[in-house]
Amino acid sequence: MKRLILPFLALFILFGFKGITTRTITGTIVDKTDGKGIQLASVRAMPSKNKVTTDNNGQFKLEINKNDKTFEVSYLGYKTQTITITKANHYEIRLEEDSHSLNEVVVVGYTAQLKRREVASSSSSLISAKEMRSQQGKAAGVVIRGHNSFQKDKPVHDTESYSAIKENGFLKANKNPLSTFSIDVDAASYSNMRRFINNGSLPPKDAVRIEEMINYFDYDYADPTGNDPVNIVTELAPAPWNSKHLLLHIGLKAKKIATPHLPASNLVFLIDVSGSMNDENKLPLLVSSLKLLTDQLRKQDKVAIVVYAGSSGLVLPSTSGANKTTIKDALSRLSAGGSTAGGAGLALAYRVATENFIKEGNNRIILATDGDFNVGASSDAAMERLIEEKRKSGVFLTVLGYGMGNYKDSKMETLADKGNGNYAYIDNIMEAKKVLVNEFGGTLFTVAKDVKLQLEFNPSKVQAYRLIGYENRLLNDEDFNDDQKDAGDMGSGHTVTALYEIIPVGEKSEFIANVDELKYQKTKALASHNDEMLTIKLRYKEPSANKSKRLQKIVRYEAMSTNTSDNFRFAAAVAEFGMLLCQSEFKQTSSFEQVIDLANGAKGKDKEGYRTAFLKLVQSAKLMAKDLLNIADRNGDGEERNKR
Repeated sequence: MKRLILPFLALFILFGFKGITTRTITGTIVDKTDGKGIQLASVRAMPSKNKVTTDNNGQFKLEINKNDKTFEVSYLGYKTQTITITKANHYEIRLEEDSHSLNEVVVVGYTAQLKRREVASSSSSLISAKEMRSQQGKAAGVVIRGHNSFQKDKPVHDTESYSAIKENGFLKANKNPLSTFSIDVDAASYSNMRRFINNGSLPPKDAVRIEEMINYFDYDYADPTGNDPVNIVTELAPAPWNSKHLLLHIGLKAKKIATPHLPASNLVFLIDVSGSMNDENKLPLLVSSLKLLTDQLRKQDKVAIVVYAGSSGLVLPSTSGANKTTIKDALSRLSAGGSTAGGAGLALAYRVATENFIKEGNNRIILATDGDFNVGASSDAAMERLIEEKRKSGVFLTVLGYGMGNYKDSKMETLADKGNGNYAYIDNIMEAKKVLVNEFGGTLFTVAKDVKLQLEFNPSKVQAYRLIGYENRLLNDEDFNDDQKDAGDMGSGHTVTALYEIIPVGEKSEFIANVDELKYQKTKALASHNDEMLTIKLRYKEPSANKSKRLQKIVRYEAMSTNTSDNFRFAAAVAEFGMLLCQSEFKQTSSFEQVIDLANGAKGKDKEGYRTAFLKLVQSAKLMAKDLLNIADRNGDGEERNKR
């Protein structure tokens, strides 16, 4: 009897069971009032609870199964909508503002002069939801906190730290003909600045590193054609914020290596799982980010996972990139708790990387943290010495920053610089995709290391100049020829951009102080070079070399053009925005309107929508800055009335 029943049962299961089928729907979430896309809105299918968030343009792709009847769209400050799923594959949803959904908010005050954002309870106050709606997106210093995440009697402590920046000033070409600096491929400042603006406040002045804002974007430079892995392109035109000054645009483009031809990778994920990483925008986002990177790995690549909290440990020994499920399972099992033994974690990660070293390969530690080291060898000096020593062995360091509140930007930037690596701030999954998927080669595969630039200005053409940004990348002139001096690295297909503002000879300027003419200095350039405005020199090393090579390019005054490229105008717009954010004394006629006009006409192809998203960011900052000025005017009037 059993022999008869079993075949019938098998047939019943085979034909009676239907698998759950899935399909993908797409859509766009916009603000009902202005029609602009809403970034990071939550879209969740019901009852499966499959969930995604919208991209920079408010667009989403959601996988649903046959049991899903509706999907829910929500974003803080807007009324949640439940949409019935039909046969349609695309949906347009317009969200309506709902001030009453903000049960409790905190207004955190900021002071432009603060070197560190330390907000005590005295600078925090509660306002009603209705008042919040009138200020959201307009008033600087407004941070929204949900009802469940904030207790009324609990003070807000913000211990984010940033290195102080002293802005580069104008230097006279006849007394300072050389300008020397290390390139910077980091872009953390832009995404971190964006996080502040999206949260309703302007960033602290020292969080604005203009060169990182400029280099967040990719530029359409010509590829190298010779044996050198880097190409230099230049453009010279009047500066948008002062037509009597010139703006020199320097672009570097590294050679692109197709992914299949990239060298094998020996990666160590060094992950902070301390208690400070327990927020949604920290460890959960970190795990999702590294899963994206795992999907890019090939079978010849390998990954180990080291974690640190109260102590450090090896979670996953070095594993082939072909075993993606094993790597992702190890990431999924991570949880946060304990104090932060960052120094011990770094030491173990370097040991694991060294044990699995691939000769002529990409040997790299990827440190993912909020930077809040507080146990063990955690001083900047101790970790710098460790990283500087280990980079000599060929193990590089990439730093991914997460979170807010206790974010240690200054420490993470230092670690990446010392480790021959790069530094990115990940504020959402789309940023993780940009850094770890779209820019995979440029982020992780070095084609030129210790890249330095030195410009020599001809004083018969150039009265004065200033390098915009790169304040913490300046080098002594003699460092240019010193192969022992560390500098920045360029990855596969990477671009680097630098801007100089130039005051031509004969122009009067408030930025140039009068001093007596020097008696013993040569004041005129040699006649044979009198048509040259400046010379650009570049030094780099091959990834495994210890001796540098030199490139050179001459820029002549005749090269000046008023018909500028998208590259030139967009980089200038980003630089101008940075000057406005950090209240630069050299901003001159800069304005948000001019930034918007420049950038709007220089978006180019913009396949990923990053330049369009920049425009929205500038528009938000413009509203906040206007509100700040109005508040300052009102406060100023009030003080005058009190005096009278």
